[in-house]
Amino acid sequence: MAKNKIIRVFLRTALVIAVAGVLALALPRLLTQWMSASQIYQTGSAPEKPVAIVFGAGLTRDGRPGGVLRDRVRAAAELYFQGKVQKLLMSGDNRFVDYNEPGAMHEYAVELGVPSEAIVLDYAGRRTYDTCYRARQIFGVKEALLVTQNFHLPRALFLCNSLGVDSVGVSADLGQYRRRSLIFWNIREIPATAAAMLDVFITRPEPVLGQPEPIFTELEAQ
Repeated sequence: MAKNKIIRVFLRTALVIAVAGVLALALPRLLTQWMSASQIYQTGSAPEKPVAIVFGAGLTRDGRPGGVLRDRVRAAAELYFQGKVQKLLMSGDNRFVDYNEPGAMHEYAVELGVPSEAIVLDYAGRRTYDTCYRARQIFGVKEALLVTQNFHLPRALFLCNSLGVDSVGVSADLGQYRRRSLIFWNIREIPATAAAMLDVFITRPEPVLGQPEPIFTELEAQ
């Protein structure tokens, strides 16, 4: 009997610890969703900002933007055509010769009619944290519209605003996504958001940097 009681106590303790761990992991996601609820717009209702930051996503096997990334570029192009932004900062991963997210984004945006001179490429946006950090430190962005899907916007808004870029979000949910994919993306955001808070408040990692490349000259910024 005593042995069974010890086992029950152990199992209950383990359950309490597991539930507490899940709640602790989920809390950052819930908090950022609450904080961003009033900061997300559709392209037509978005306020004017100097720059739209477009976050990278997956490419197809032939190096073209995948569906999610195409929607981000399309939404950013709409903002440009509507006069909501002057420049598009396209940030993505280019660690490998045969994988160039910014280049693919630029090519697609030009196909949509965006002039090449309105596009700035950030080849070291390996993570959302890196994109926001470099937007401020390398490209001198102080205010921006963040263009990505709704599942990603809470984390992106938290990071950019925490790293010195005064930001609001613009939804790039232009297409129909598979339910399975949406569930996976939202679940993935739970640990990713917890890691984002760890980066901002504790570890403060420094991404790949380099020489400053201000998007606007001092005269243009005035």
